[in-house]
Amino acid sequence: MSSVVHVPWLVIPTFDEAENVERVVQLSREVLAAACPEGFRILVVDDRSPDGTGEIADRLAAAHPDEVQVLHRERPEGLGPAYKAGFRVALDAGATHVMEMDADLSHDPADLARLLDAVRGGADLALGSRYVPGGGVSDWGLLRRVISRGGSWYARRTLGLRVRDLTGGFKCFRGDVLRAIDVPTVRSVGYAFQVELTWRAVLSGFRVVEVPIVFRDRTAGTSKMNWRIAREAVVLVPALRRSGWRAPVGAGTGAPAGDARPS
Repeated sequence: MSSVVHVPWLVIPTFDEAENVERVVQLSREVLAAACPEGFRILVVDDRSPDGTGEIADRLAAAHPDEVQVLHRERPEGLGPAYKAGFRVALDAGATHVMEMDADLSHDPADLARLLDAVRGGADLALGSRYVPGGGVSDWGLLRRVISRGGSWYARRTLGLRVRDLTGGFKCFRGDVLRAIDVPTVRSVGYAFQVELTWRAVLSGFRVVEVPIVFRDRTAGTSKMNWRIAREAVVLVPALRRSGWRAPVGAGTGAPAGDARPS
């Protein structure tokens, strides 16, 4: 395989996802093969899962060496560091687009093509959004719905954004966007990482669109959400506003900062 691969990349972080990783990779391969006839790469970033997720991913990579790669990390450090490591591999390979998706099939791999189409159609960042018309969640109880919507509302109001779904982790970036927003300096570790990425993209003037998706609760494996991760988001969101981070001059060429419209 060439060391420089100018095609779209999908980054999937995993930790104890042995029950899901093979299916999510296979379904993603089918969708991306149709959407990306020029080629694609799926990068599984495994944080040394004790349940054998990394070994399953290695088997998939051996079976599909031109499409699937695995990055083994030494220890679990959280969602943000895993994505940062995966983004670095993709960008170093010259990725034209970088997508991110959960490994537990809460995100429908069929929607990868819609996110990619939105960016190919002029967006800089396409978000799979639960909270725009046509989007939604399935199999959630009332408390989880309230917490999720409340978290997005809190982040939106605190940061002064119009994006409806700030906490979602189903995204497609133009490669240049990730380079411009200086991902290595992103501070967040847990789900606040998703808020910080979108906030930096909007602040940089990139055009962000929300593509409606239906988020489904996992049917296998164990959720990684906990109160420590939620607390990080509550603390870090106002810290972002106070951080003084500024976009590079001339970074974005799309909509003005703060203007993120549903697709």
